[in-house]
Amino acid sequence: MIQRVTAPALFPPPTYSHASVVEAGTKLAFLAGAVPLDAQGEIVGPGDPVRQAEQVIANLRGQLAAVGSDLAHVLTTDVYVVSSDPAVLSQVWEVVEASGLSAGPHASTLLGVACLGYTGQLVEITATAVVPEESRS
Repeated sequence: MIQRVTAPALFPPPTYSHASVVEAGTKLAFLAGAVPLDAQGEIVGPGDPVRQAEQVIANLRGQLAAVGSDLAHVLTTDVYVVSSDPAVLSQVWEVVEASGLSAGPHASTLLGVACLGYTGQLVEITATAVVPEESRS
C-alpha cells in the first residue's frame, strides 16, 4: 500500500507529493539513473532536453518492467537537467507529468545541474518504486 502525503501546513505542490509512505515488508526497487541512450548506446535527441526526457521515461519504464513494477508504483524520483534555466527545467517536468508519473503523485526533486555522465546527456532520472505483490508471486 502506497500512501501519498501532502503536508497541510506547507504550500501544496503542483504535481507531486511531499512524501510517499509504504509499510514494512513491502519490496522496493532502487533504480539507477535512467539515461537518454538508445539500444545501441547512442544519445537520443542531442541538444534537445524534451526529446531526451521522453527517452529517459521510456528507459525508466523498461527498468521498472524488468523488476515487475511500473510508473504507477514509483515512490520518488530525482530529475536532473543540464540547465540553469527554469524554463528548460519546466519543459522536462512537463514530460514527467505527461508520462503518468505525477498521477500518484510521487515525491520528486527537479534539479538543474552542470553536467551528467555521458557526453551530450541533458536529462537523467533516478527512482525508487514498490514492486507490487502480484508480480512477486
